[in-house]
Amino acid sequence: MDITKETYLELVREVNFHNHRYHVLDDPVISDLEYDTLLKQVRQIEETHPEWVVPESPTQRTGAEITSKFRKVEHPKPILSLANAFGAPDAYAWFERISKLDVRVKESGFVVEPKIDGLSVVLKYVKGAFVQGATRGDGIIGEEITANLKTLRSIPMKIPINDEQPLQPAVPEVIYFRGEVFLYNDDFEELNQELLNSGQKTYQNPRNTAAGSLRQLDANVTAKRPLSVLIYQVIDHQRGSIPSSQWELLIWLRNLGFPVAKEAEKFSTIREAIQFTETWEIKRDQLGYEADGMVIKLDDLKLAEELGTVGKDPRGAIAFKFPGREVTTTLLDIGLSVGRTGVVTPYAILEAVNINGVMVERATLHNFDFILEKDIRPGDKVLVKRAGEVIPYVIGPIKDLRQVDSKAYILPDTCPECGSHLEKVAGEVAYYCSNPDCPARLIRGIEHFVSKSGMDIVGMGEKIVEKLIENGAIKDAADIYGLDAEMITRAVTAKDRKSEKNPPGKLAENILYSIENSKSRPLRRLIAALGINNIGEVAANDLANHFGTLERLFNASRDELTSIEGMGPTMAQAILDWYSVGSNRTILEKLKRYGVWPEVKAEENQLAVGGALQGYTFVVTGSLPTLSREDVKLLIESNGGKQTDSVSKNTSYLVLGEKPGSKHEKALKLNIPILSEADLYALIEEKKRNI
Repeated sequence: MDITKETYLELVREVNFHNHRYHVLDDPVISDLEYDTLLKQVRQIEETHPEWVVPESPTQRTGAEITSKFRKVEHPKPILSLANAFGAPDAYAWFERISKLDVRVKESGFVVEPKIDGLSVVLKYVKGAFVQGATRGDGIIGEEITANLKTLRSIPMKIPINDEQPLQPAVPEVIYFRGEVFLYNDDFEELNQELLNSGQKTYQNPRNTAAGSLRQLDANVTAKRPLSVLIYQVIDHQRGSIPSSQWELLIWLRNLGFPVAKEAEKFSTIREAIQFTETWEIKRDQLGYEADGMVIKLDDLKLAEELGTVGKDPRGAIAFKFPGREVTTTLLDIGLSVGRTGVVTPYAILEAVNINGVMVERATLHNFDFILEKDIRPGDKVLVKRAGEVIPYVIGPIKDLRQVDSKAYILPDTCPECGSHLEKVAGEVAYYCSNPDCPARLIRGIEHFVSKSGMDIVGMGEKIVEKLIENGAIKDAADIYGLDAEMITRAVTAKDRKSEKNPPGKLAENILYSIENSKSRPLRRLIAALGINNIGEVAANDLANHFGTLERLFNASRDELTSIEGMGPTMAQAILDWYSVGSNRTILEKLKRYGVWPEVKAEENQLAVGGALQGYTFVVTGSLPTLSREDVKLLIESNGGKQTDSVSKNTSYLVLGEKPGSKHEKALKLNIPILSEADLYALIEEKKRNI
């Protein structure tokens, strides 16, 4: 189509509007992918019509304007951004362009680093002391946030950290470093949950959290936020020298005491650099933090500087962008689902949208408090995110695009499945269906009972469970043990009946075999399978080890339950409440009649309670060579130890496997000892010898 100058100027205004929303207000109204598309259109027009280029074009600026609540700081040199490559062809085209400018490009080598989605900062050191920190701002003038940055423990107040080891080259008298402040995904989720629990406003994404945390006028607020930083560049220096290559610079930065990206790699050819970058499109979630791409840099820093810039973009580096995972779409309606404990959970029904190759029509809305806090309404344009295999979730509405006749969401007061009244427990965010016999609760409860973390009855999927309930074959979880082949065969779906590989009779035989095998599951598995509120696998294991039998557990008083380490009053009350329901006591009576009544033998209980790992808490991350997650959990707990999911100062050891997540980084920050699978076995043997 014909492009007019008016069209170009309108695009410039639109991009600048979104630039302001993102960088100044920390409140974008479009996704990164949509912003990149608009910016690319501006570039394409300017390449065709260079005479149209205006000074206010986003391609001619080094960033966004700044807020006025902090003192302004002028940077020693412009803090530039990067041109984007949307795939290998773009990256090769960049290489060809700069190779024509200087033949030395082909001999330079390349360094690839993550493009962290955080807030860019500039750190000034004088005679080795940290004296000033600032945001990038508009690239020329930033915001002075020294006091806030000093709260980040990963930023050294003095460099080098170790004066005893001579550093080559020595630190220049005055030097400016550039880095990115961000949050690890686990830290972001924990922070948001804490804010939600305390009734405070939550953040949309880790990048907004980092920006909001650093722009606090009270540094004490910043100090409470789990911020991290990675350093990757020297902006300027005086009276001294720095390494001449990017790879040597990263090593030098690490030796100074700065955190640098451990994923960075050096390559001899552009082909190797691009291939390495493409692998991170698939495994980006292994970074543990948000990154919207990888940066390919010339290793020769002097050559990169000599190549200069194009507008605001240095020629010596390119940002290889990942496919977008955050998009905007329309929230058509808010649906409701009922869980096994009766919790009614809202979910988003969306206008279908493609997120990184997957068509998304449903997304989680967390809970009703989240909807009210964000003021999410049917008909809104919303930001939706999908990360890895995680269920897509709504980040929040784009209120500036809201229709004038929009109406606030009204909380439901009845169950969507059975019409019973909804109840809200004081101190909780959840709403519950008041009907213990709600059909949806029964289905979800039995699905939980037969799941892998419960009694692990293979073959009893959702459809078969629904059919068994519909046919009247089962009315509760215990009825599973009274099923026969004919009952199960009738529940097999039409699709399964037509299957020659798995005829109904064979399926029924396999399910009955699995049901019989499940009778030998340990007590901890049965307690977890019962679906008692707030009682997960860890608590179930503690209860099994302490009481040994179901009789002792359900005859225990509140005081006896709370005397168990880690068993709070809420959990104790949940156990008492569960047993007070007549239908639940009936389930226990049936289970006992069917012979599903495991006990912890005295010698097993003695091993666990006074075992080799008594008093130690473990966290496991990554894939271990021979042990599954269930196996390593059993190994730890059978020896008296405790396994938890979150790394904290109370963690005794981190058991590390291949492809670990952000728990590894957090353990390193907290100086928690790290074990391999072999080390874990050795620790158990060592402790046994000392018992």
